[in-house]
Amino acid sequence: MLEDLIKKEVERQNQDLGLIPSENYASPRVLKIMGTPLSNKYAEGYPGKRYYQGMKWVDKIESYAIELAKRVFKVPYANVQPHAGAIANLAVYLAFLKPGDKVMGMSLDAGGHLTHGSKVNITGKWFQSVPYTVNKETEMLDFDEIRKIALKEKPKLIIAGYSAYPRQVDFKEFKEIAREIDAILLADISHIAGLIVGEIHSHPYPYADVITTTTHKTLRGPRGALLMGKEKYAKILDKAIFPGLQGGPLEHVIAAKAAALEEASTKEFKEYAKKIVKLAKAMEEEFLNRGYRLVSGGTDTHLLLIDLRNKGINGKKAAVLLEKNHIIVNANSIPFDPNPPTKPSGIRLGTPMMATRGMEVDDAKYVVELIDRALQGEDVKEEVLNLTKLYPVYEESV
Repeated sequence: MLEDLIKKEVERQNQDLGLIPSENYASPRVLKIMGTPLSNKYAEGYPGKRYYQGMKWVDKIESYAIELAKRVFKVPYANVQPHAGAIANLAVYLAFLKPGDKVMGMSLDAGGHLTHGSKVNITGKWFQSVPYTVNKETEMLDFDEIRKIALKEKPKLIIAGYSAYPRQVDFKEFKEIAREIDAILLADISHIAGLIVGEIHSHPYPYADVITTTTHKTLRGPRGALLMGKEKYAKILDKAIFPGLQGGPLEHVIAAKAAALEEASTKEFKEYAKKIVKLAKAMEEEFLNRGYRLVSGGTDTHLLLIDLRNKGINGKKAAVLLEKNHIIVNANSIPFDPNPPTKPSGIRLGTPMMATRGMEVDDAKYVVELIDRALQGEDVKEEVLNLTKLYPVYEESV
């Protein structure tokens, strides 16, 4: 039964047109490495400083992953053990803050992440959140306003990084604000890591003191995370991960992270990163031509946030309707959304999965046409299936 269910999900991934910007397709090699007997080994501690025996090869694998992360991201320090982006972010809190300290990240409804101080998350329950938002007119970062909040509230941690912000991030500007109040600057690059490695997006280092990222979005690796940054914070960050938050690391996932980082070191990966943005710009143009309102007017990255209010449908209904047509997006709030989070005004979509499939600009424009027609009530299932058949992801054996 279980094998049959997995097969069904693989079939779904092949057939559906995946457009959620926080998802991607890991390579067969990455998936294969995750399924190795490395999963059997407990490895509490770090290479050369373990609490278990039998670490000869696991130490070499993890050390290799660390060196790859440092080389690929051009940073002096990296920890490859975080199980998830939320854990990596929480490690930064544990390393630098005490309960009740002030944290400054973008508000959830404007495009921030739960772990950036949201009241429903532990980061908003244990720490005092003084969020910033976007400019109401431009829907972009307003550094004059961010600086004003920072100077007034003096947070100990400032977070630059987002889940639903479609524009480039000026990390240098954030560093200047953080320096004025002697705050730690965290760059959460989970969404844009692949674009940074592909040299399509500005790099947070050396401006950020600490960098966190997931490994499964634009980086196209296994589900997991990395913690990186300045060498002088290595000891406190390592301690925050182990023994602070985690026990034994997932060495099979760490090996898969290394495989993904090897892939990210290639010329082909840089071309893939370029294509991500190229496809997103093509979709931007087509959506605008069809009368859609894009938050901030468009995108610089892999992500588009679409305000559907002028189309007479909320984001949740739109996402459900599109799924019936094999198009997978997610409902999402827009900045200053008048609707509740359960029925937000927008949808969020992205191009990493399209780029991984090998789709081209004409395909991206056609996808927008299919979305538009589906939202008007047309049945486009067969057209979507015909398109995805042209760009298969996995063989049945995966």
